[in-house]
Amino acid sequence: MSRAALLLVLPLVFGCAKKDEAPVADTSTAVAAEPVAAAPSIVGKWAVNVMPEGKDTTVASYVLDAKEDQSAWTLTFPGMDPLPVRVISVTADSVVTEVGPFPSQVRKGETVNMVHSNFVLNGDNITGKSIVHYARKTADSVSTLRQTGTRQ
Repeated sequence: MSRAALLLVLPLVFGCAKKDEAPVADTSTAVAAEPVAAAPSIVGKWAVNVMPEGKDTTVASYVLDAKEDQSAWTLTFPGMDPLPVRVISVTADSVVTEVGPFPSQVRKGETVNMVHSNFVLNGDNITGKSIVHYARKTADSVSTLRQTGTRQ
């Protein structure tokens, strides 16, 4: 091929050739993680009031003693020995517990087989609902109660 033809063809070849593209800049820079506030701790003593759903009348009160060791939690009604509490789960702001059997504080003369409670922690307050299973075989053997508590 003559030099003149080569000089005419080379610009076409290089002009049409695929160019190596510069690598795409990584714009996903690492963002420093913001410090996450520690979840409020349920550990401590709580004065808890029990009320029927939809009413503000307190039907029972107790102290929930929530310790670091979840197997050592207790619930104490006035004038009674502490009852062991089974901690089912604890997450950032909620707690699920069970306790029982024990003499009912709401239905005098009856026995509570088990109370299953769900609490939500909000600072120095807890709120929740409890399903109470009584030791009877009638239609009203289960009731739902509302609970509110404050850190002592």
